[in-house]
Amino acid sequence: MKSYREILDAYRKRQRDTVVDAIATGLTFMDELVVDSGLLEEAGLMTELTSSVCGALPFAIIAVQEGSKVILGIKPTANGVQDGAYRMVKTGAALGVGGMVAASAGFWAAIPVTMGVRALFDRYRSKALTGMRVQGRITRLQELDRQLREAQAEFTVEDGVTLPEPEVLAVIPN
Repeated sequence: MKSYREILDAYRKRQRDTVVDAIATGLTFMDELVVDSGLLEEAGLMTELTSSVCGALPFAIIAVQEGSKVILGIKPTANGVQDGAYRMVKTGAALGVGGMVAASAGFWAAIPVTMGVRALFDRYRSKALTGMRVQGRITRLQELDRQLREAQAEFTVEDGVTLPEPEVLAVIPN
């Protein structure tokens, strides 16, 4: 089981990834703002190049980060693929919603909406994972209680000695 320090370090690393993803997403919107405002109007090739590069930038950053963690042995391959896919889906959804808001209300409104969508994804995932951890602990406690009861029954039958009844753990189902 992980120590408190290991759990704390893992959360700090997640926060760093969130900042990197947010910066990459912001750069994508800034590119769109610059193109739409006409600042790169003179250079036709430059407009197309920056548009395609900045559109793929957040996904490339995520792939490189998660891939390097797997290659360096920081994460198992399955976890790296799962975390990378989650971050890419979160970024894609945020860019999609941000693009719709940018088209209707302008780019300055799109940036906070994009960050809000990312925060909602993180909040949902956190609550889902908390629910899974609580359910796992409930299952472990129920199994422990069953094992204690079996051990008490075996001891009582074999030796003819009666032990006091163990306290029953109150388990609240989801």
